[in-house]
Amino acid sequence: MLNGKRVVSLTPARGGSKSIPYKNLCDLGGKPLLAWPVDVAFATPEIDEVFVSTDDEKIGTVAADLGAKIHWRPDELATDSALVVDAVRHFFSQQQQEGKAPDIIVLLEATSPFRTPEMILNCLRRMLDEELDSIATFHSAEINPERCWKIEQGIPKPFIDGAIPWKPRQELSAAYQLNGAVYAFRADRLPTNGPNILFGKIGAEIISKDKVIDIDDRKDLIIANAILES
Repeated sequence: MLNGKRVVSLTPARGGSKSIPYKNLCDLGGKPLLAWPVDVAFATPEIDEVFVSTDDEKIGTVAADLGAKIHWRPDELATDSALVVDAVRHFFSQQQQEGKAPDIIVLLEATSPFRTPEMILNCLRRMLDEELDSIATFHSAEINPERCWKIEQGIPKPFIDGAIPWKPRQELSAAYQLNGAVYAFRADRLPTNGPNILFGKIGAEIISKDKVIDIDDRKDLIIANAILES
């Protein structure tokens, strides 16, 4: 609870990952990847309940063993093309029907395991202090968009018209990317359609890129384990 607001965390964890089968259950630092968002949610006193959204019995069993509550999502919300926000809408609707609708949902993706309770709390505090509708964590972009290219009919061109890819790094415009560590938003203001999780009055919590990793494939998982070992 934060200033009288009921806060819940939600971690989406479908069973059909193609890059790594059962990616959410892969070992990272001696525990399943799914345990990282669940554990940090329990370590954040402002979060009242911890949920995992899944379609898969095996993942559901692991999540329950970790102490999380399970939101069972329908199969059509667990396909490769399904949007995370649709699973969030389904979760919120279900909570409303049960008379337990949260004021704030904190979305914690399992593929960004190195978040801390401080990151979550910073986002929650800023939501209230700045009267935000939604907020997410960002870090400086791995590749500045002014240095990106597009190739049309075999001919490379700057991705941004008029950009000069050769400019010194110090002269490039500051650019940031979402990292999936923390999303937080006022649940009752979530748009009823569309792909956006960030909406309304939006805040950006900037964190160091050294503190985040997005695990998409086996190479990322190896790197994440190496970071922990070092």
